[in-house]
Amino acid sequence: MKERGEAEDFVTPGEVLGKTSELKPGNGAYVSPQDNTVYASLAGIRSLTPPPPESADLRPTVEVKGHKAHGPVPEPGAIVLARVTKVMAKMASADIVCVGPKSVREKFTGIIRQQDVRATEIDKVEMHSSFRPGDIVKALVLSLGDARAYYLSTAKNELGVVSAESAAGETMVPISWTEMQCPSTGQIEQRKVAKVGA
Repeated sequence: MKERGEAEDFVTPGEVLGKTSELKPGNGAYVSPQDNTVYASLAGIRSLTPPPPESADLRPTVEVKGHKAHGPVPEPGAIVLARVTKVMAKMASADIVCVGPKSVREKFTGIIRQQDVRATEIDKVEMHSSFRPGDIVKALVLSLGDARAYYLSTAKNELGVVSAESAAGETMVPISWTEMQCPSTGQIEQRKVAKVGA
C-alpha cells in the first residue's frame, strides 16, 4: 500500500523536483549547490517517502526510480571515463563510457568546456592540444548541462587523458602532464594528461 501523500509521476533528467528546504534528494536525484534545487538525474517515476517517525529532519525524501533496468547514471561529483568524439575551439564533446568502475548501458554525452580543462592559465588552453577524437579521458561530472549533455571537468592533476592513440595507431605513453609519446615512432603529441598514480 502506498503511503499517504506519496505522489508518482514521470520525470526526465534535469527536471526540477523541488527545493532543498522542502525535500531531501534520494536515489536518482541531486542538489545543485548554486540554487539549492533538487533535480532528477535520470528518467523515471518520481516518488516521495515520508521521513521516519524518529527523524529530526522532517523533509520527505524524493527519489526517481528508473523506468527500465539500466546501468549507472552520471551524477555531479562522479568520476567518469569518456571517449572524445569531437574537438572544437572552445570545447570538446565525449561519450561517457563508465561511471566510476561501472560501464554505462545508455548513451550519455559529456562536454568539456575550455574553462574546465585545467585549473591554471585557463585563458591559454588550446582544446586541440589538450584532446583529440578517440582519446579516453578521466573527468569529473560538474553538472547536467543543456541538451542532455553533462559538463565535465579535467581541471585536477589526476584528471585528463588516460589513453590516447598516436598517428601510427600505437597507445601513447605519458611523458609529462602536457605531452604523450608514441612508443614506436617517438613522436610527441600535446595532451592534457591525467597524472598517473594519483
